[in-house]
Amino acid sequence: MPDTPRKPAVIVSTAAATVLVLVLLCYAAVVGGVIPANADAKPPVIERWIAHESLHAAIDRGTKGLSDPLPSDDSTMTRGVRLYGTNCAVCHGTSDGQASSVAKGLYQQPPQFAKHDVSDDPAEETYWKITHGIRLTGMPSYTETLTADERWAIATFLRHQDSLPPHAEEAWKALPSAAQSRQ
Repeated sequence: MPDTPRKPAVIVSTAAATVLVLVLLCYAAVVGGVIPANADAKPPVIERWIAHESLHAAIDRGTKGLSDPLPSDDSTMTRGVRLYGTNCAVCHGTSDGQASSVAKGLYQQPPQFAKHDVSDDPAEETYWKITHGIRLTGMPSYTETLTADERWAIATFLRHQDSLPPHAEEAWKALPSAAQSRQ
């Protein structure tokens, strides 16, 4: 019976040693350059999983209580198109769906909204992404550079991108291509 009290201590010390070894192995992998940090390398599965799960959890938490305060009308969406053209098109493209040289060099590749629109995303989610950016991607936070109304106007435009009213559609089609031609 003298061994019985020692069993919990052995279990705890074994678990602690295992955790310590795992932490040291992770540290060695990071400082040894085993985990890629370059933009042109495919990230490990665990990195993709962590980024995906944490982004969705942050968006779920951050959008609670948000609602688009702007009307979904031609004026708002036309304003959103113009702001998008100035602030977003370099990465997310224009109506031609062609990626710019900046977008082609980014990791992660930003979606080209003419091909992969986000009209199925709630405006609140798009607003959150515009406001806060997305860590470890090229998506910046626009809190310091766009007003809340400007961010909502872009989010409203993107939410209705697949069914724009006439003036907004005309403004969207008139944005110059973000792709630069090579000569």
